[in-house]
Amino acid sequence: MIKNYIKIAWRNLVRNKISSTINISGLAIGLACVLLIGMYVKDELSYDRFFKDADRIYRVNTHEKMDNEEFVAGHTPPPVGMALVNSFPEIESYTRIFKPGNEVIHFVNNGQQSALTEKSLLSVDSNFLQFFKYEMVAGDRATCLNGTNSLVLTERAAKKYFGSGPNNYRDAIGRTLIFDEYQTPFTVTAVLKDLPTQSSLQFDVLQSNVGMKVVKHFNWSWIWLQMGTYVKLKPNVATDAATVKSIEAKFPAMVKQQAATAFKRIGRPFDEFIKKGGKYEVQLQPLTAIHLYSQDIGNRYFAQGDIKYIYIFSAIALFIILLACVNFMNLATAQSAKRAKEVGIRKVLGSDREQLIRQFIAEAFMFTIIAAMVAVFIVAACLPAFNQLAAKSLNLSAFFNLSTWAGLILLIVLTTLLAGSYPAFFLTSFKPAAVLKGSGGLKNTGGGFFTRNVLVVFQFWVSTVLIICTIVVYKQLMYNQSKDLGFNKENTIIIADAGRLNKSGESFKQELIRLPQVTNASISTGAPTQASYFDDSYMPEQTGDNVTASQKSIAISSYVVDETFVPTFKIQLLAGRNFSRDFTDSASVILNETAAKAIGWNDPIGKTLTFPGGNDAKFRVVGVVKDFNTESLHNAVTPFALFYTTSNTPHANTSFVTVRIKPGDYHKTIIAIQNKWKQFMPNTPFEYSFLDAEYDALYKTDQTIGEVFTVFTFLSLTVACLGLLGLAIYTAERRMKEIGIRKVLGASVQNVVGMLSTDFIKLVVIASVIAFPVAWFAMNKWLQDFAYPTEINWWIFAVSAGLMVLIALITISFQSIKAALINPVETLRSE
Repeated sequence: MIKNYIKIAWRNLVRNKISSTINISGLAIGLACVLLIGMYVKDELSYDRFFKDADRIYRVNTHEKMDNEEFVAGHTPPPVGMALVNSFPEIESYTRIFKPGNEVIHFVNNGQQSALTEKSLLSVDSNFLQFFKYEMVAGDRATCLNGTNSLVLTERAAKKYFGSGPNNYRDAIGRTLIFDEYQTPFTVTAVLKDLPTQSSLQFDVLQSNVGMKVVKHFNWSWIWLQMGTYVKLKPNVATDAATVKSIEAKFPAMVKQQAATAFKRIGRPFDEFIKKGGKYEVQLQPLTAIHLYSQDIGNRYFAQGDIKYIYIFSAIALFIILLACVNFMNLATAQSAKRAKEVGIRKVLGSDREQLIRQFIAEAFMFTIIAAMVAVFIVAACLPAFNQLAAKSLNLSAFFNLSTWAGLILLIVLTTLLAGSYPAFFLTSFKPAAVLKGSGGLKNTGGGFFTRNVLVVFQFWVSTVLIICTIVVYKQLMYNQSKDLGFNKENTIIIADAGRLNKSGESFKQELIRLPQVTNASISTGAPTQASYFDDSYMPEQTGDNVTASQKSIAISSYVVDETFVPTFKIQLLAGRNFSRDFTDSASVILNETAAKAIGWNDPIGKTLTFPGGNDAKFRVVGVVKDFNTESLHNAVTPFALFYTTSNTPHANTSFVTVRIKPGDYHKTIIAIQNKWKQFMPNTPFEYSFLDAEYDALYKTDQTIGEVFTVFTFLSLTVACLGLLGLAIYTAERRMKEIGIRKVLGASVQNVVGMLSTDFIKLVVIASVIAFPVAWFAMNKWLQDFAYPTEINWWIFAVSAGLMVLIALITISFQSIKAALINPVETLRSE
């Protein structure tokens, strides 16, 4: 019986070549999309689960509210790990990480002295590799980080510094690298296998916190939030959310006891801080949740994803496979006139309905199997492009495991049932007597006609939603590029790690300014896009003038800059003056508009800010600048201050040289700047970037979403149009005699094309109208992630609807014109 089902299914497939090609093409595209996105989702969900005890590991987050600023961050004060282990018996151990910044490493390879800037460096506690059991190639994980100058390299780093010989990993043990910052040799004590791509924490070089001076200096502090801390629960402790919450509920008392001294040290008694609405809490976040559930958590160490994009991609894959199944249903029911007599004869000859249903399901299964084989080839061909699109490194080895094959089989079965069930039940519902009378028999197919219309509306509803989403995403990206950021990002070069220049920094800057290709240059502790500002609280002066400062303290971010910072970035000065060497500006400060408004000063010039964390040092406001965005437009401008380079104020431990250049031969300009760098820093690599490129990189995820929407919108339109083309073919065939009669009675080609197109265009218009509110809601939610969103204008909906109508017309017109041009003699000769 099964053999018979397959034989009949194959004959029908071969007999109806056009519909078979359309069905297989649509199903193959749909299945390929599901396979690709399934691989992506599986990869995202597997982050950090390769650790044997991943379910017991938690990141410690800090939830703080101070003055006008509230945040949750994935970095903590240094003592919190030890305090948690000592205070709570449920916690077994802890480890900490610190990101010291880029480090210039000097090494000898094949007898040549070289230097590289290492950007993938972490400083970690000595038990780090016992806590996170990354696979080792050589060395002892228990002792390799015990020494002050111990180093652990990954295979990739070992190749980079010591060559790619067959034994370079083990040969690396005992060899030395010199860090520019320390000028002392560091010894390689272990080599790790290259980290899995599913590790949120990525690094190439590990050094020990034992020798990290800044960590030692702040080891007591509950204010210095620069460490990443991870704890592990004991094996007998439950890891369900309720148990973890009950453990967290005990944390506030410990924090109060431990942090009180540090808060008192900066002039803020802890009890008073809490009473005034402040918040200082520590929380636990599962390691396996960090990658996808940290969008609102400040992060310095982990490569993050976003769970909402998992939902978006999964929904797109679901809709595209549904579109393909809808095509199959539509074309199968559209051919009902052809299959009705077959069903009638089979029933007369004794076939029961269950047998016929199995026959039609078998046909759907055959289509799906063939489409699945085509889909696998599509995935193999498209995987490199998909990896580039999604910033992944997926490979076909994913196909060679049991779970993938099980998933593929399940997908084939579900697709078969989804695509084949309705046609099977619909086509087997005909009464053989009515069908075989020759009355066209299909008086009961009105329901099928209605269902086909509903399915066509669904197809173009999905496509319209995707078109609108794509337009809005790209409109936001264009807005990001065109919005006034408060500074000029064009023709600007950022040279990182400029602190290595030390006292030569000013001389280097002046040498750059003398270059004919350079218009200005500045040295600062931070620069827009670099996330290198310093945060702290300040006490505004309470004035007796018309306006009283609205707050007793305010959180302000800041850079330490020179007098050329404002003109180099072309930041607009709204009031007062810029820093100048003609004044003693060590006690001066420049505020942005937002800081002045948040404080409540109408006229900030001459007012003072007191810095409690800096022995109550006072800074007088000498200028106010227009707000400028230091981060992406996802974040609103916050109160910001510029302190002068001679100010005795804490600052971020970074330094940048910003160079504004003339447009023209950029390559020649870069070479000139590099030559100046080599004069001052002959043994340090020259690292630079263009500010506009750095700014564009802030929207890499958004650009990926735009590209994904574009690709899948095209695919959904392709599948929908394949289905529409198939329906147009069968509609034209069914109405061929009607078309002949109309032409004999004088109808023109345009009249016939209009007649065949009108019904479909109505459905497309209905689909567009239904899509408008859904797309508006979805994009409105997406735009909420931006502090400065673009508008969802009415013309976006008009353009999308017009585009859908145009695409539908183009799809239908070919077959409609072909039908309209047929000589009516050919269609009416049998009458």
